[in-house]
Amino acid sequence: MNSRLNPYIAFDGNAKEAMELYTNVFGGKLTMTTFKEGGAPHDPSEENKIMHAMLIADNGITIMASDTAKKWGYSPNTNISISLSGDAEAELKGYWDKLSDGAQIEQPLTQAPWGDTFGMLTDTFGIRWMVNITGKKS
Repeated sequence: MNSRLNPYIAFDGNAKEAMELYTNVFGGKLTMTTFKEGGAPHDPSEENKIMHAMLIADNGITIMASDTAKKWGYSPNTNISISLSGDAEAELKGYWDKLSDGAQIEQPLTQAPWGDTFGMLTDTFGIRWMVNITGKKS
């Protein structure tokens, strides 16, 4: 798999409905995982909220999204990040290292509960980035 760059949208509790609409608009395959299913630490009242959703349309359009956990706080107009993902570990770590220079690290690039390596940062220009390196399959 090559590295992929796509928008990642944070919603205020309605990610499921929004992603279903985008599936209607663009077609393709939609997958969604709740906080409970994903194994990430969460407030019990948020277990059915969407931890991660991904729509891949037949033409390659990709949109990722999640609901914003209470502990992160939802901020309209700052709820879109750029996501870099794939299995090209050295390439993606190189991007992370360069983007990290002077950045505010929100989540260090470390092993995530879902088995991948994941990190989040805001670069020196105020752009939010997420990097997800697909875990090795055993």
